[in-house]
Amino acid sequence: MTTTETPSAELRELLIAHIRDVPDYPEPGVMFKDITPLLADPVAFGALVEALAALCARHGATKVVGLEARGFILAAPAAVRAGVGFVPVRKAGKLPGTVHGQTYQLEYGTAEIEVHTDAFAPDDRVLVIDDVLATGGTAEAAVELIRRAGATVAGLSVLLELSFLGGRERLLPALGGAPLDALITV
Repeated sequence: MTTTETPSAELRELLIAHIRDVPDYPEPGVMFKDITPLLADPVAFGALVEALAALCARHGATKVVGLEARGFILAAPAAVRAGVGFVPVRKAGKLPGTVHGQTYQLEYGTAEIEVHTDAFAPDDRVLVIDDVLATGGTAEAAVELIRRAGATVAGLSVLLELSFLGGRERLLPALGGAPLDALITV
């Protein structure tokens, strides 16, 4: 799998400075990475949007997918800034009309995400954007949905990769050589 150049130290520092650790959330022993302070700061959020828009251009994206729900917050402004379309990938039952669905495994059970069947043209190159890459299940399902809908996966870009959860390794086969960009890896 290709990983593109790492973000500048200055960008990484700016972003990290605005991510708050919340211990024992949502359950004891978990250190939650809260991005709401980053979103509330116009300089930090603006820098993040610019970095994601630059990745859209670098990977030749014609559309951007945002994964429900925090991925919407990052993907939509990045798509607008890059001058490409935005497509939401939602939890099952949230989109009207005809959809493609993809089920994926959770730690205890399954979940399903959906995208409209007409969301992509055959020549679309789609960049998936999300806030955090953890175990990779949702991202892997989104990649499958994009391909089933007839488009090409241009890559996957995230603000934060939790490397100790193994999401990158899970995504290797699914991405098939498409790049995975993490602006911050912990």
